[in-house]
Amino acid sequence: MRAWIAALALPLVMGVLASASAARADCGLALAGTTRALALGPNGRTVQLHTPRGFDPNRPAPLVFLLHGSGGTGAEILASSGLAETADRHGFIVIAPDGGIPVERGFVWNVPGVPTIAGTIPGPNDADDVAFMTETIDALADQGCIDPSRVYATGLSGGGRMTSWLGCAAADRFAAIAPVVGLRAGRPDRRDPQRPDPATCRPSRPMAVMAFAGDADTTNPVQGGGAPYWSYTMHAAEQRWAQLNGCAAPRPTVWVTAQVYEEGYSNCRDGAEVIGRITAGGGHSWVADNDAMWAFFAAYVRSSQQASALGLKQREAR
Repeated sequence: MRAWIAALALPLVMGVLASASAARADCGLALAGTTRALALGPNGRTVQLHTPRGFDPNRPAPLVFLLHGSGGTGAEILASSGLAETADRHGFIVIAPDGGIPVERGFVWNVPGVPTIAGTIPGPNDADDVAFMTETIDALADQGCIDPSRVYATGLSGGGRMTSWLGCAAADRFAAIAPVVGLRAGRPDRRDPQRPDPATCRPSRPMAVMAFAGDADTTNPVQGGGAPYWSYTMHAAEQRWAQLNGCAAPRPTVWVTAQVYEEGYSNCRDGAEVIGRITAGGGHSWVADNDAMWAFFAAYVRSSQQASALGLKQREAR
């Protein structure tokens, strides 16, 4: 863990390097309102880290993981999503890592049991992306840079599927998730691919979900179909998250703009609502309303009991 903390203070390729005293004042992060690349972990995985304008190194900030689509990079999704500008308006840190599995162009994520765009299922020798992100959370929390009770994830397409998997496998570390054209609730059931296999998504706590999609997406269709790893509809995914969260009632479908309608479920355990925002005519692209996403994230904080357990774990690791 200490090696990870040291790595977080090592600027590589972006921006003007700060002095040693300035780096200490910024808890090892880039200067406020800037982005730089860092090499993290034993294999030196590249991440883009954006520190928002007005960042106060004495006040831990919320953290949002931004995950690229299959074959992409962290730098590409940070540039195309506009999330850094949203972070500047609202004061959260963004980390956009490269996926753990290199492909011919870019990287893909390790979602267990799900084939990558190369057609292969990740194996035991492939990078563990969940472990990478949870260790990154630990390192930033140890430095006092982030509030570990306010950590969130979003991602595009394959990054949206990875975001969904974080909700399944690391619900104790994330307060809410927001997949973009990639909401899943586990793998398709082998016996009935039109529904999620409940055995493949078992979160440890209710997980607040806000998903974005376009109804003209032919890659990950909201109406289901597509690749074998997709199969079931977006609504089936929402319904399964509602079951996992113990939601009592469907939300009425409302048009929030002339092109975007919202559906989902409410009256859920721990207030963990499930919301789907669908853009009429939207395709396989970043269709998210970033400000609406942040407003959703900001409403969720992991419980003090969970945060205390994380702090105990960190103290024991030192």
